[in-house]
Amino acid sequence: MKRLLTFCTFLICLIVSSSAYGQQKERMAAIDTEFGTMVIKLYNDTPKHRDNFIKQVKAGNYNGTLFHRVQPFFMAQGGNPISKNATPTQGLSVDQCGTIPAEILPHHYHKKGAIAAARLPDGSNPSRASSACQFFVVAGYKHNDSQLDGLENANRKFTPFQRAYYKVKGGYPFLDGDYTVFAEIVEGFEVIDLITNVTAGKEGATKDRPLTDIKMNVRMLK
Repeated sequence: MKRLLTFCTFLICLIVSSSAYGQQKERMAAIDTEFGTMVIKLYNDTPKHRDNFIKQVKAGNYNGTLFHRVQPFFMAQGGNPISKNATPTQGLSVDQCGTIPAEILPHHYHKKGAIAAARLPDGSNPSRASSACQFFVVAGYKHNDSQLDGLENANRKFTPFQRAYYKVKGGYPFLDGDYTVFAEIVEGFEVIDLITNVTAGKEGATKDRPLTDIKMNVRMLK
């Protein structure tokens, strides 16, 4: 009887714990720019990236940083604290923020509005660890079935939902499985299209850097 009671108590605790995890509060943030605001939802199943982003936001570390790399139909990258006081000719791809272990999950993909952590290339970063500060927001473009078929291989298969999203709303599926996607836009999709279509540098250290600085301020909503 005592063993049965102990087992039942353990089972109840397990159910309560699992239920609490499943109902974990979704955290929301806002990225404010001169083009408007992107409201984003952070994913609970990438907890290292979620918690790090919240820490950076609450510390005010993103306020005044730039979207320093933009490419039409691809993405806008920013968040490097060095960019706050950068000169017009300064390269901003390298940061001193440290890294976070990768949390790459197959059901988080580079759809339009996805937010992923930037990182160093595989050659110097085989574990695909993320930058602890820089991130990019996917703009992308719409794909057809033929294009998506050409991207599939033994390590990359699109679910019917992912395929439909890439066809109807767009994204950048070439990056799937390579970067940690930890959030997504839920309001303000037009903002990323505006940012990625500004005039940017063509060569050298400032290649893809907007000719006019695009600053961000980031705040938690809940």
